[in-house]
Amino acid sequence: MNNILSILQIIISVLLVVVIIFQTRGTEAGITFGGGGQSYRSKKGLEKLLFYATIVLAAIFAFISVISVLI
Repeated sequence: MNNILSILQIIISVLLVVVIIFQTRGTEAGITFGGGGQSYRSKKGLEKLLFYATIVLAAIFAFISVISVLI
């Protein structure tokens, strides 16, 4: 059981990193490195999907981490 949880953690962590990289790729380089002005706008389409996927993957990763510690 512990091996399965470890493999799931690795898979979810890789997916989480990929989703985060795809999110930052769409931003301007100046804003990414702390420069530039603030841009407030609503998320649409793929950007919104990546945002929610990040939240879901992080929650699943945290849940599996807690379960693996308790077992």
